[in-house]
Amino acid sequence: MSNKDQQRLAWQCRRGMLELDLMLQGFVDRCYGDLSERQRQTFEELLKTPDQLLLDYLMGRTVPFDKDIADVARRIRDNAAF
Repeated sequence: MSNKDQQRLAWQCRRGMLELDLMLQGFVDRCYGDLSERQRQTFEELLKTPDQLLLDYLMGRTVPFDKDIADVARRIRDNAAF
């Protein structure tokens, strides 16, 4: 991942909710490089989700209908370090 791409993702991960910021940025720092291209695209789609729904996905309170988004949300949740 180029430095420019990494900066763009870091900016998109800043959501203004501490829980989201920690989970998303931590995932990018630790795991994003291990994702397939399809999973990376899905992660970027997931970042378009409104904050409250995104938090529900990442906390496991709501399961996304889209299987790929559900898989990436689960990976983020499983790799959370707080």
